[in-house]
Amino acid sequence: MENKAVRLDKYLAHAGMGTRSEVKKLIRSGRVLLNGVLAKKAEEKVSDSSVVIVDGAEISLEEYQYYMLNKPAGVVSATQDPMDRTVVDLITCLHHKELFPVGRLDKDTEGLLLLTDNGALAHQLLSPARHVSKTYLVYAEGELTKEDALLLENGMDIGDKMPTRPAKTANISYHEMSGKEGKSMQTRLELTITEGRYHQIKRMFAKIGKPVQYLKRLSMGSLELDASLSPGEFRRLTEEEINSILNYLA
Repeated sequence: MENKAVRLDKYLAHAGMGTRSEVKKLIRSGRVLLNGVLAKKAEEKVSDSSVVIVDGAEISLEEYQYYMLNKPAGVVSATQDPMDRTVVDLITCLHHKELFPVGRLDKDTEGLLLLTDNGALAHQLLSPARHVSKTYLVYAEGELTKEDALLLENGMDIGDKMPTRPAKTANISYHEMSGKEGKSMQTRLELTITEGRYHQIKRMFAKIGKPVQYLKRLSMGSLELDASLSPGEFRRLTEEEINSILNYLA
């Protein structure tokens, strides 16, 4: 926040507590304390030394905002879209129009998505030169062979100018599935890649004849998906998580 004092309603709106009209309702309903005193007017001034409390929790402004979302299937990784619901639509209660997703997950892909207003950090995380690791849980049709795993791990031609960079496989397991057409095998594994090509994992598994049936991102760099978040839920990153990302990129 700037050194000069700002209106209480503007402060609360910028902190993600709602629109200007919504935060005015918060104030009128007696849920806001300013320096230990019940705030009564939206135009009351907040300075750097002020303490603002809403519903018993102190509210502060940070230079940048960081949120972890467990992206559900069916929404697109964009700030706006004329046809589909976006990941930003899921966090409209924050009213941070400047938030944007760091990278993209396919519409049918679930899992970790970082949203922030820190463009410089997003650029570093997405820079091809950084080779930031991303780990996914993959369900693939059929039984992954040792030869298949070696292709994934050593890099492979998926139709681009360059082969994929080496990937890592872990926790491979096999499951017999029952369906209308009878029983079939499914391979489940964790795959870590250090690129972000278009539909990369789906194309890699299509190349070895094991189509992806389910895909979920578990981590990006040092940031891991909070297992307590259900699809569509989000939370603010902890200071420890933010510092971990900054240290990872240092």
